[in-house]
Amino acid sequence: MNVSVAQIEAVILAGGFGTRLRSVLSDLPKPMAPVLGRPFLEWVVRYLTAQGILKIRISTGYLGEKIAAHFDRQPVDGVDVTCVAEPEPLGTAGGFLHAVGAGPQKPSAWLVLNGDSLAFASIEAMAVLLNRTGAEGVLLGVKMNDASRYGTLSVDADGGVAGFEEKRSGAGLINAGVYMFRDRLLGRFPVQRSLSFETAVFPELLGANIPLKVLETSGPFLDIGIPESLASAEGFITANQNQFEKR
Repeated sequence: MNVSVAQIEAVILAGGFGTRLRSVLSDLPKPMAPVLGRPFLEWVVRYLTAQGILKIRISTGYLGEKIAAHFDRQPVDGVDVTCVAEPEPLGTAGGFLHAVGAGPQKPSAWLVLNGDSLAFASIEAMAVLLNRTGAEGVLLGVKMNDASRYGTLSVDADGGVAGFEEKRSGAGLINAGVYMFRDRLLGRFPVQRSLSFETAVFPELLGANIPLKVLETSGPFLDIGIPESLASAEGFITANQNQFEKR
């Protein structure tokens, strides 16, 4: 079954503790860092809306009530945003599955991304790759001249995920933390409450020879996880205002 953007529901992961930003964000969860008068997380929502995603769940954890209070006001027109609080830290994949289980809807595919980073890539292109190859999932890889802060992806000759590598210096294809999954694939995730995509889910899927493809991009990317990158967020958003305009 082919997947269209209109059939996709997004889950934004916003449950981290933001330890490295405590000195500048003592009373806010990291994704709520103010950037040009709006929380960074709202810019993530606006990017998704511009791409045609109309239903979003936000998985919240540390100070999640502040995220919920903001989005209860529905500050972004044309999109339905629901916050789902983790009862305890569940890991990236655990938080995703908890948010998925909070509602009866079963879209044909899910988009997963982080609330403290932005990678400007075409969601439609991810869906096209999913449909064209018959894959069960697509991961977004961003080409970077300096990949030392991030884990990188290795890709086989057919554009499939071959493995994951630890942080290393030099150029590389980083794992942007943006994933598209067919809904049926969730049934193949490991059965445990606390769950990581990187250390549990993807090794399990690759070990079972489940086809996962990589969409490679060299587009703009920002992760606000350290004070230095947070300080560059205003310039990043300003330079990419076209990414928040509806197609």
